[in-house]
Amino acid sequence: MKPPHPLRPFLPTDTVRLQDLFAQSVEELTQEDYDEDQRLAWISRAADAAEFATRLSANLTLVVERDGELLGFASLKDNTEIDMLYVHPFAIGEGVATTLLDALERLAAARGAKTLTADVSDTAHDFFQGRGYQPTRRNNIPVDDVWLASTTMTKALTGKAEPKTGERP
Repeated sequence: MKPPHPLRPFLPTDTVRLQDLFAQSVEELTQEDYDEDQRLAWISRAADAAEFATRLSANLTLVVERDGELLGFASLKDNTEIDMLYVHPFAIGEGVATTLLDALERLAAARGAKTLTADVSDTAHDFFQGRGYQPTRRNNIPVDDVWLASTTMTKALTGKAEPKTGERP
């Protein structure tokens, strides 16, 4: 089955555009859950292009691009953790986050992961819960002079069991 959005791997040349997508996503989509100081502190975590590119490159990072526009990106860290998942505000409701999360879950399962975890913003909590992730811990993370709240959520991955040698599928 073809995903509803085309996926491709992160390229270093995407860095500046993904910094912009990250900032717009945080600024515009999290206003109901985080105040201005918290959003600015959160955005500052991607302010250094070289550090951001290193973080994206160190993980398995996928990008959704349509007609030259980046709609979202997500990163899988150590095959066990959703490190980042961000969607451009103009693409909300189009299934971009679902496409990205589905792909990372399938890749992690194919590589042997039994569970995935994610530190989820209050804004994204319901999306992850609707996808089968369960809260395991509440977090308060210091960034600059403010605290950002998040929830660690976990999902058990189920995949088709491979037939044993000599068995028919």
